[in-house]
Amino acid sequence: MCLGIPGKIIKIYEENSIKMSDVDFNGVTLRVCLETTPQAEVGDYVIVHAGFAINLLEESEALQTLAMLDEINKLGEQE
Repeated sequence: MCLGIPGKIIKIYEENSIKMSDVDFNGVTLRVCLETTPQAEVGDYVIVHAGFAINLLEESEALQTLAMLDEINKLGEQE
C-alpha cells in the first residue's frame, strides 16, 4: 500500500539539473522532487510519496485530507 501525503510548495529551485522544492507538511519542511509534476508552482499543494510529488491537489482537498490525518493522530493518542 502506498501513502501519499499532501503538502504545500513553499520554494522551488534546481539541484543538479533537477526541479526540486521545499514542501511544508503542517510545519515540517522537506525537500521534494518536482520532476513528475513540472507544472507545479509555489503555493500549490502536491501529493508526495517517497520524496516525489506525484500529483497536484486542490487546496480544499489538501486541507480536508490534512484535517482527517490530524483526527487519526488524535485518536491514536487516546489509546
